[in-house]
Amino acid sequence: MRAEMVQMGGLNTRVIDVLDGQASPSLVVVLCHGFGAGGADLVPLAEVFLRASERVAGATRFYFPEAPLDLSSMGMWGSRAWWMIDMDAINRALADSTFRDRTRNDRPEGMLEAREMVIKLVDEIREETGLPTSRIVLGGFSQGAMTTTDVAMQLDENPGALILWSGTLLNEAEWRERGEHHKGLKVLQSHGRQDLLLSYAWAEDLRDVLSEIGADVEFVPFDGPHTIPEEALIRTVALLESLLG
Repeated sequence: MRAEMVQMGGLNTRVIDVLDGQASPSLVVVLCHGFGAGGADLVPLAEVFLRASERVAGATRFYFPEAPLDLSSMGMWGSRAWWMIDMDAINRALADSTFRDRTRNDRPEGMLEAREMVIKLVDEIREETGLPTSRIVLGGFSQGAMTTTDVAMQLDENPGALILWSGTLLNEAEWRERGEHHKGLKVLQSHGRQDLLLSYAWAEDLRDVLSEIGADVEFVPFDGPHTIPEEALIRTVALLESLLG
């Protein structure tokens, strides 16, 4: 297995594949970690997917960008974020029941900068591999899922698919507007019914908005907390295999 660290889009990015020599991938998967995780948090999933499917292993390269913000100053050593979370504002909103209405229409400060970096990373992957956007799968966990949803809505064409593990709905008006250009987008979305960080109901909101703008959404609910369940990994492998034909 090849594993290396490179700079792409201004982000430290781990690249994983088992392709022979200088062979080019037929499919690329970009996965973004969540708030408070280390840059390598999702990297073990590459081995899971590569071992699960010979077809995936023989044709797929994985990229794991590290979020730009270092949370060490908050005492979270080795942790990163795509944008900062204002916990005081969240607590105030929860207290007066405005939290959900506020966040579903919110574009957090820092989201635009994260968007631009990941879009640049996608551009550099296209240049490096020669693949079109339609052969690049985007996805992530929690805040990483929100980041890649935002990126997917800004692209000129649909990515190969969008994988959303425990994400939520943000920036609704813009996502709906941009979604008009992304009908038919394949989406795999999973969410736990006992998620105490990002409510299951909010995941249903995201699913419904994506469906309403014409995305092809496979929704995988599960009984569990804020995590990635085995069923979502199994469905991810199936999705990647389907994209390989």
